[in-house]
Amino acid sequence: MNGLETVSVDCPYCGELIELVVDCSLIEQNYIEDCEVCCRPIALTVHVDEDGAVTVSARSEDDS
Repeated sequence: MNGLETVSVDCPYCGELIELVVDCSLIEQNYIEDCEVCCRPIALTVHVDEDGAVTVSARSEDDS
């Protein structure tokens, strides 16, 4: 799968459901993005499998 996909994850700090736009052209990515609700930095790991299914792991920087 190529392109962008929107996925929802729970913020590890405030617990709010937030939407992220993920680049599906890369198989695996690790990056930091601020929560749109509480503005704290979330460490994200994104994995795209062979079938194009996207898995996102969100954790606080303290848990990285």
